[in-house]
Amino acid sequence: MKTELKQYTIRDITQDFQYNELEGKGLYGLGGKLVIQPEYQRNYIYNDGKKDVAVIESLLQEYPLGLIYFAVGKDSAGDAILEVLDGQQRITSIGRYVTNKFAIPTSAGEQYFSSLPQDKQDLILDTKLLVYICDGTETEIKEWFQTINISGEPLNAQELRNAIYSGPFVTAARAEFSSSRDPRQQRWGTYINANPVRQGVLELALKWIAAKQDTTIDGYMSQHRHDTDVAELKSYFNAVIDWAEARFPLEPVPKEMRGLNWQQFYAQWGTDAYNGNATVQRVEELYADPAVRTKKNIFEYILSGEEKTQLLDIRLFEDSTKRAVYAQQTEQAKTDGVSNCPDCAAATKGDVKTKIHPYKDMEADHVTAWSKGGNSTADNCEMLCVRHNRAKGNK
Repeated sequence: MKTELKQYTIRDITQDFQYNELEGKGLYGLGGKLVIQPEYQRNYIYNDGKKDVAVIESLLQEYPLGLIYFAVGKDSAGDAILEVLDGQQRITSIGRYVTNKFAIPTSAGEQYFSSLPQDKQDLILDTKLLVYICDGTETEIKEWFQTINISGEPLNAQELRNAIYSGPFVTAARAEFSSSRDPRQQRWGTYINANPVRQGVLELALKWIAAKQDTTIDGYMSQHRHDTDVAELKSYFNAVIDWAEARFPLEPVPKEMRGLNWQQFYAQWGTDAYNGNATVQRVEELYADPAVRTKKNIFEYILSGEEKTQLLDIRLFEDSTKRAVYAQQTEQAKTDGVSNCPDCAAATKGDVKTKIHPYKDMEADHVTAWSKGGNSTADNCEMLCVRHNRAKGNK
């Protein structure tokens, strides 16, 4: 790969700057000759009122912004065009500021670019940026892209995948899943915990379809890199979300449903019959039950047939309750001349019939199992020896 060091003024780079507010990304600069956000680049993430402001303040204080890298690419007509390889967050912040998209705090109050004194405007526009122009094969450019130090904001795993497998599939997938302004994000966010701007929703959609097809995200993206649409990806993602919404038709949707492994649930129980009204009633009962300590597992508990009570981290008997029941059972057992473990006392022969177990060798058991409506109270508590209690299970 060949590299050449050049200098550009901000006035040059921001000539005919375009920014897509809907998609949250810089498009073009340098009079249309610079692609600010190629398809392999991440979304713009500096628009938080801190990082974007810091870029402009650095310019006004004449601090260097660091090296920027452009790659030589081609436009749709096959003509040479420059693409931002590293520096798109800084360039987009500058372009947004000089086109009055945000203001910065100053001693004179908040100032948009157009309201700055002329000398300050010229200071920004005449600032020279050091830019390396990189010319090489796609493979060389992508490998270099992965190794460049992205100042303060390392690429995450999905942003790297988007770069490695860039093409029509990534372009279409990002359009479908990566816009924070897409109204569908609010609905999706009820069930998933992912940041669309940092490609979290896209990564999750890919993870789900990859799991369904027993492959990896990288494997799926490699296989579909040149696809021009994402119909399969979109269809399966929506199928999972639609099922989660229909399977638990709760209003409002509990916050504990957000971020659960809905794809795994859908794969395992998606074809099971269910009664929506009964489900709502059961969820409400479990939420109201003080014995249930892990609310987020209520949904998997219901889906799995209400057999895995360990999912709910059921509140155990209080120590004071266990000791009181142990004392009562032991006193009665000594009076009757039998073991203080009812199951041992029921034995047909041997010393076990009359064995008095110490408290440390006994465990509390629900007479009526919690899963069958039994409470963790003294009137539903029975002390059994460890052997018999652990053999009893959920009977």
